[in-house]
Amino acid sequence: MKKNLLTLTLLTMTASFSLMATASDDAVSDGVIADQRTALETNTDGKGFGPQSPRDIDLIEGENTIAFDTAPLAAEMNLCNIHFHENAEHKGGEFTEYAGNGDGHGYHSGYKYTGVLSEAELTETAEDVCPSSHGSLEPGATIEVHYVHSTAQVNPGPTLGACLSESIGNPQLRVESQVFVLVNDENALDFMSLTAHDNATGKNQALNIPTNTGTSIQYNGSTTGPGYNEEGSPFQVSWGVRPKVAKVNIQTVGDWCKGNVFEEDHAHGVRNLVQNAKLLSTIK
Repeated sequence: MKKNLLTLTLLTMTASFSLMATASDDAVSDGVIADQRTALETNTDGKGFGPQSPRDIDLIEGENTIAFDTAPLAAEMNLCNIHFHENAEHKGGEFTEYAGNGDGHGYHSGYKYTGVLSEAELTETAEDVCPSSHGSLEPGATIEVHYVHSTAQVNPGPTLGACLSESIGNPQLRVESQVFVLVNDENALDFMSLTAHDNATGKNQALNIPTNTGTSIQYNGSTTGPGYNEEGSPFQVSWGVRPKVAKVNIQTVGDWCKGNVFEEDHAHGVRNLVQNAKLLSTIK
């Protein structure tokens, strides 16, 4: 996520994207990732940073004692942003296969769906899906979608800036996270429907976040994105991460990238999984 508060893309609450078919020769060494982890520890040690994200949701241990109130339920907040990353930022549940070290800047890393897909589901698409300078999405790719909510009186829009307001500079933030695998199947879930929203209840709400993908793992953490590989995120976030993966029609993801209120047109990169216990909360 970008550091400037006004330009910090919520995706940088997670950020940029990773081609599924990346050559392993492009990946940085384990030493580069180790150096980033060392820098993160050095740059946060004794400075009062709260718990960080992403994390392994199957592990409950954490030593960070910086406390903040858990944000209300999403139904009591305003949806302010939706974005996604290629490969899951979190690890756990049905997304535990490491995609590799990537380029050291958030691309080609993270975690992939561990299930098996059919040959038909993996059929190539007729056109590029959500293309960017880093490539396009392909059938079989894993994405982690972040539905971001704020206690501020705001409307859905681009970047983390949409979650803030002049009236409330420090709103509580909640991210409901769902991991999907992209399949070339018109009978799979429709991403346009999955991202539909309205304010019929008086609060801006995402209407179709899956409810059949396991009990959401709730924990206190932070914003994400590769910009925080070597330094701590100062933003406090209440997370809900579902452990099961759902299949989504890749064609509908491509349709969404062609135009949406969030101005999202590609997948974002991932932050290194946070493993330092001093930077993790305890999952209760």
